[in-house]
Amino acid sequence: MPEDAAVEEFSARLRALKARGGRSYEALGRRLNVSASTLHRYCSGATVPERFAVIDRMARLCGTDEDERRNLEELWTRADRSRRPIPQEREPEPEPEPEPEVQPQTEQEPEVQDSERAPELTALGTLTTAPAPAPHTARSRSRSWRGALVAGAGAAVVALALVLVLVRPGLPTGPEAAAPPTSTTPTSTTPPSTTPPSTPAESAPPPFTWTADSQVWQDGCGHVYLVDRGPRGFGPPPPPGDAATWAGAKRAVHGGETRVRISLQGRSPSSAVVLQALHVRVVGRAQPLPWTAYRMDNGCGGAVTPRHFAVDLDRPRPLARSVDGYDASGAEGRTIPAVSFPYTVTSTDPEELLVTARTAGCDCRWYLELAWSSEGRSGTVRIGDGEGKPFRTSGIKGRPVHEYDPVGRRWITGADSGQSG
Repeated sequence: MPEDAAVEEFSARLRALKARGGRSYEALGRRLNVSASTLHRYCSGATVPERFAVIDRMARLCGTDEDERRNLEELWTRADRSRRPIPQEREPEPEPEPEPEVQPQTEQEPEVQDSERAPELTALGTLTTAPAPAPHTARSRSRSWRGALVAGAGAAVVALALVLVLVRPGLPTGPEAAAPPTSTTPTSTTPPSTTPPSTPAESAPPPFTWTADSQVWQDGCGHVYLVDRGPRGFGPPPPPGDAATWAGAKRAVHGGETRVRISLQGRSPSSAVVLQALHVRVVGRAQPLPWTAYRMDNGCGGAVTPRHFAVDLDRPRPLARSVDGYDASGAEGRTIPAVSFPYTVTSTDPEELLVTARTAGCDCRWYLELAWSSEGRSGTVRIGDGEGKPFRTSGIKGRPVHEYDPVGRRWITGADSGQSG
């Protein structure tokens, strides 16, 4: 399917879903925790969302069944692939030429002497050793070659004999037999009974699934990155849907602010999972990075600021505080009330949490920890920036921030940031 056709088919399906749901872009965006402008770009085909989670929730809100959502995910996959660069395949390396086979000499040899016979297994399981080889001549080299073959066959017989001795009825086989024998000498004065056995709940997965997206821009169009290079030859900013790929290639760090969207869904429709609390764990602090700051827009703004959790990373013990949102789409605007924990999720009732973490005075590395409980079980899930890495946010206060000039096609220096984000 051509690139434009794949994107257009996907966006057309989104427009049909929106029409079925009967909600405006503002109303539907509030339920999805995205701005109306971002949702409009998805439905118009201007941008393909990087993750399917927000589209999956949109489909559920618009009353789709499982088959429709599966088909929608296939359309999103084709559209997403069409917007991403195709990696170039590496040319196969030439195979090495085979070495010429060395043919053994066919000269008639005398019988192998007793000293050159294969080692034999004695009654105690030891090997008989052969005397030192004679000086190399044409005849002795051929004899040594033949002796090596005989010795190899003898070694195989020894190995088989040892296996037959070790593997006999009454002894364990398989993974248990690979474990080293238990020493009869005590290594600790602590009785074994003082160590409690592990319970199945400790190794069982949590009763819900989750994904975390740290490349969320304010109102879908604004963000600041720090990159360890100057603006000369620096290309234009990426579209929001390509932010993760762009930031990974540039090794960019969030400047002043990191927005994380956490999508959660229970594994069972009948068993609810209660999300009890969200904690912040700062695992590293350093001076703010002296890198160049780039703003991805000129302060585009948006109609909806959803309710979310705010984190001040500069505090000794940062907390995730639930704060109000604001909807400016109406004539006078309205406040979106904050909702604190606990939350409840099932497989048919997912939830999304938006966390905004800010710093002015440190290069901070941090995690989120989500406490949960369900049907007598409880636990904590650590949420990071993929592959077990912490999130990273560095302050930009008082530093000039570069903004892109689309007319001149270059980055220009704006005013000092004067704030953390």
